[in-house]
Amino acid sequence: MTISRTNPDGLHPTPGYHHVTKVQADTLIYLAGQCPLTPSGDLAEGGLSGQTAQVIDNILTALGAAGATPEDVVRTVIYVNSADRDELGAVWAQLNESALAPAFTTASTLLGVAQLGFTGQLVEIDVTAAL
Repeated sequence: MTISRTNPDGLHPTPGYHHVTKVQADTLIYLAGQCPLTPSGDLAEGGLSGQTAQVIDNILTALGAAGATPEDVVRTVIYVNSADRDELGAVWAQLNESALAPAFTTASTLLGVAQLGFTGQLVEIDVTAAL
């Protein structure tokens, strides 16, 4: 078994974790929870919709760096800093109207949470893919 950990170009620097962990067993790919941070590390503008768009871009970048596509995703967990079901539904709709939509035809969980890791952060998504 081999494990490869990388931080692909085009994603923000991390405080010690890796954006992509690729396990060769048949090949499982675990992405770190993708945050709405731009490649420079700034929080994306545009509220919940703008942050969700940045998370989508970051996931597509990370999947591509691992040689995977949205069709290869086998599990997602979506965290939204909100107790408002309409806001959770809006995120779900935006995800399913995006280039990442095939990832959400698999096992998915959508959660409203009280707080996320970065000040002002409204959304984060965990992704597991298999090749």
